[in-house]
Amino acid sequence: IFGDHCSPISDSTIVASMASATDHIDHVRTQLPYALMAATGALVLFLRVGFVL
Repeated sequence: IFGDHCSPISDSTIVASMASATDHIDHVRTQLPYALMAATGALVLFLRVGFVL
């Protein structure tokens, strides 16, 4: 999901920016912080569980 939200050539990103009538690059830039937060949280939890088990 991270790559799908952050990639400017992803079909779902292109369709979402077209459906909302926004500039495509602006849409990618606004998606990036949310995707990075989710990826960071997942990485932290993955490492924490990995070290505990």
